[in-house]
Amino acid sequence: MILSIQHLYYLVGAILVITAGMTLADASHPKRYSSALFWGLYALVFLIGERLPPIWVGVGVVVMALIAGFGGVGAGHHRARSAAQYLASAKRLGNRLFMPALAIPLVTVIGTLSAKYLSVGGLPLIDPKNTTLVSLGIGCVISFGLACWLTQESPVQGIRESRRLTDALGWALVLPQMLGMLGLVFSDAGVGKAVAFATTSYINMDIRFVAVAVYVIGMALFTVVMGNGFAAFPVMTGGVGVPILFGVYHGDPAVMAAIGMMSGYCGTLLTPMAANFNIVPAALLELPDKNAVIRAQVPTALTLLLANVFLLNFLMFR
Repeated sequence: MILSIQHLYYLVGAILVITAGMTLADASHPKRYSSALFWGLYALVFLIGERLPPIWVGVGVVVMALIAGFGGVGAGHHRARSAAQYLASAKRLGNRLFMPALAIPLVTVIGTLSAKYLSVGGLPLIDPKNTTLVSLGIGCVISFGLACWLTQESPVQGIRESRRLTDALGWALVLPQMLGMLGLVFSDAGVGKAVAFATTSYINMDIRFVAVAVYVIGMALFTVVMGNGFAAFPVMTGGVGVPILFGVYHGDPAVMAAIGMMSGYCGTLLTPMAANFNIVPAALLELPDKNAVIRAQVPTALTLLLANVFLLNFLMFR
């Protein structure tokens, strides 16, 4: 049997189904019915999304957006351990606590590099089209087993912790996937062409450095609006990167993509739209200012963005 990306989807969907079931069974949950519906709909996307008509998937996404928009996704009540218990566990395990976390990238790299050699009867064990993602999924499963072994906890406790973290993140957990798809929607809708028309009509793209600056800063600005660098990438790359930096100035597309995405990440540091990166950590740390994380990141983001303009200008056209 070939391990494919679909098996990873099934695993994620199963965890979300369990989360929805646990939420529904939690009588103390203030919004258990709407929250369970939200996670249940999200689970269906992973479990049977490819078998559903696109219109029904779209309806499900709209329903999820309405539930989240009207505050229907809440957190349940979880039995938290005391600080003394956490400290005792940390002292007992020591640096071994890092083993499960480090196992994920290690297994991912090993699986990615060795996938072409792993076969039975001429059939690959890992889908060659998605070796990295499948290897990542295998790494997460191995890491989960390793964590249970180290902590001497049952897998059920791991699922409980998964639900607790899911509740803490709330609807923001869905944002990366949604915003990533938003970029494709924008690209198919012709936003990239509109960006190309606007920039070439009002900005002098005959100067290469100006074109580079427009691409880099545009990546950051679109990321601020969309909340995700993956959503901004097809818009700016289709509007400025490919037709101008590559098509007119014949730059290296690999360098453009790498530094372009890094520029998008600068925008991620600046926006509350990237809630899973900026707003959720502030909530988890119980900071009085929900934008405290963003404020701390502004100097780094702006400095790196300026550096990216010069890096792209010097490295892309060598």
